[in-house]
Amino acid sequence: MSASNRIQIDGKEVQFSPGETILEVAWRKGIAIPTLCYLKGASPTGACRICLVEVEGARSLVASCAAPAAPDMVVRTDSEKVIRSRKLNLELLLGSGHHYCVTCEADGDCRLQELAYEYEVETVRFTESPARYPVETNTLITRDFSRCIMCGRCVQACNDIQVNEAISYGYRGDASKIVTIGDRPYINSDCVFCGECVQACPVGALVAKPSRFKGKPWEMKKVRTTCSYCGVGCQMYLHVNKGRVVKVTGVDGIGPNYGSLCVKGRFGFDFIHDANRLNTPLVRENGALREADWDEALDRIARNLKKIIDKDGPDSIGFLTSARITNEENYVAQKFTRAVLGTNNVDHCARL
Repeated sequence: MSASNRIQIDGKEVQFSPGETILEVAWRKGIAIPTLCYLKGASPTGACRICLVEVEGARSLVASCAAPAAPDMVVRTDSEKVIRSRKLNLELLLGSGHHYCVTCEADGDCRLQELAYEYEVETVRFTESPARYPVETNTLITRDFSRCIMCGRCVQACNDIQVNEAISYGYRGDASKIVTIGDRPYINSDCVFCGECVQACPVGALVAKPSRFKGKPWEMKKVRTTCSYCGVGCQMYLHVNKGRVVKVTGVDGIGPNYGSLCVKGRFGFDFIHDANRLNTPLVRENGALREADWDEALDRIARNLKKIIDKDGPDSIGFLTSARITNEENYVAQKFTRAVLGTNNVDHCARL
């Protein structure tokens, strides 16, 4: 790194790598600059104008998420001009739609709400814009256009992160909205319902329909686990409220998925609490099934397996495992099949 690659931020002189933005340098050094539209791994847009900073010699405030650091640049992130501009932009965003926090699913996990509180935006001088488009909903995702702040994070998540290219910006001026190809509803579009847009949305414009009115963020316990739908090993959080899984999100910054999930991983958790799911072993006696405890069930399985092996040999047994369990659990199952039962007849179907 060249000794000339130095930048001064709030009186602190720090080094930067070529290509780093002002925002990246500041964050790396623990200097707080707020954002709404910035999405790691995606191309910066500078759309929200919340990350504006003052750069000595510049004619106007600069969007730090999109401005590359330059040698000897002098930056102020907390000047009176910067704070005044951020407060004004927050007022404009709050007045841009229907941000009613009481029944909003993002209440307590809304970046706009957090920033309004941080910058003490208690009153909004601008008349709330009327809802121009109706709420769109399907079984998985609800889109409330009146809460959309046009930050573009959903577009970046869809196009740059997941590369599905199902949504983009549409129309102009007051009529601007995020659209699918042909401005069709999600259900009739190229959307694959991975939910990346939902996780990227910083407000309540995009929410997971199955989690509606199932609990506020602060009521939920997050449990990290591994998705069991395939062998990739995606890391996810189960959001649990009152003993029930009500939502699933990806774990940011952790491989192999780095926060991304597919439609099955994000939305396919309803089987957990299905009323028809077996919760206890069943033993068949006299043609009927009755409940049994695990000790009785396992003892019976062991005795019957031994009888079959003694009579017909181990290859008379086939062992089927499940795509709904983890790689590690499937490994134990095949190890048991080969090492204990003595057969290679082990398989499972990943197509469920």
